Amino acid sequence: METSIVDSLKAKDLAALLFLDIVRGFVNYDERIVEKLFEVFDVQLANIEKVMCQSEMNESRFGMAQKLVEQYILKLIESGSYMTAVTLLEHFSVRQFDKSFLLNMIESKQFKAAKKWATFIGKPMLCVLVHEYIDRNMLKNAKEVMLQNNFQQEFPDLYHRYKEGSIKKLAEKGCWDIAEARTKGNRQLLEYLVYLAMKTGYSEKVEELCDQYSLEAFSNVKMPEPTLHYLRLDELAVEDIIWVDQVDVLHSATYHIEEAGVVGLDCEWKPNYVRRGEENKVSIMQLASGKMVFILDLIKLFEDVPDVLDECLTRIFQSPKILKLGYAFIYDARHLADSYGVLNCFNHYQMLLDIQQVFKEQGGGLSGLAQKILGVGLNKTRRNSNWEQRPLTPNQLEYAAIDAAVLLHIFDHVRNHSQTADGEGLGIVQWKSFVRPYVDNIKKFKKGHQ
Repeated sequence: METSIVDSLKAKDLAALLFLDIVRGFVNYDERIVEKLFEVFDVQLANIEKVMCQSEMNESRFGMAQKLVEQYILKLIESGSYMTAVTLLEHFSVRQFDKSFLLNMIESKQFKAAKKWATFIGKPMLCVLVHEYIDRNMLKNAKEVMLQNNFQQEFPDLYHRYKEGSIKKLAEKGCWDIAEARTKGNRQLLEYLVYLAMKTGYSEKVEELCDQYSLEAFSNVKMPEPTLHYLRLDELAVEDIIWVDQVDVLHSATYHIEEAGVVGLDCEWKPNYVRRGEENKVSIMQLASGKMVFILDLIKLFEDVPDVLDECLTRIFQSPKILKLGYAFIYDARHLADSYGVLNCFNHYQMLLDIQQVFKEQGGGLSGLAQKILGVGLNKTRRNSNWEQRPLTPNQLEYAAIDAAVLLHIFDHVRNHSQTADGEGLGIVQWKSFVRPYVDNIKKFKKGHQ
């Protein structure tokens, strides 16, 4: 035990001697070495004074070590090495600088050093730092310092802007339920969420929030016209949406699709907002064929008539005479198999054309592809809504139907374009080469953002 203590003291003295040689210019060094010396060996002024006395600097007296350190710190500041300077200031508890030092670091874009030094000085300087960031419109930096130090009460306006920004990002991703939870019942934030819903044309969310939280100010407000034009169901020539939760309707849908020969596929499930939680089972499946879209209530059909459901979907999915269109559908197929593993229909597919694979370089998901091919994107506002509620709202039904029906129109464009691309019809071979006769090892594939 005594030996280890002696060795530790010797190591400190050697580290102090190395620092002394660095200050006197005897050693070429990286500034990070200086920081590590004090971090690892915890060199104190007493260690520096000790080695100064043992060196040729016999004129050393009490306080000489501190002056030496302070002079070295000043040189670091003059050379712009703020982080190393701040590390030494903190290590030796030197508090001789004021707000101007902080401003110099900000002007030099040494933001980490500025935050480190302000933290060392204490709350008043941290508040100055936040104010400076706000004045410079560096709100991200200001929010970071505010949240890390729990200064929400000191900066209520900044905190409110932060919360609004967080809610807006969630709304833009379609995570309306999470956004609502993040308001924590704050009326001002709830009104902002209503405003966002109105802006995107999400009328049922506006109505839901107004009713639940008694937001009378919005109850009679006319919904504004959406700022963007999105693809509508009537533009896809869809004449009817059929809700399928009974055996006879399921049989009719299967017969209709077999007669049509081409079907657009998609499915939806209730999002799980629990981090690392398991996904909810697939709730509905959309089958678009001709001018009709069939929406299968998989949860109910599986509970009531699993054998009939399996037989009907097997006739569709495993038929070599029906072309199945999907967008990154392999991920949907995996989730379908995970949700309803006892059914055979979701384990094998024939004639599956993944539209995403045809346009591999297309960004923006299915909406971006629709924008490119058809000139109009898709409104993904309801993507993360509650797909397990019954009945689904008319807007949910329209959203679900569009996602499947648009695949038929994109495919028509691809097929017609291919036929006229050249005289020998090489384009036809190109899209046909993406048709999968079957799908195996489904878990290899991942779905892109829609």
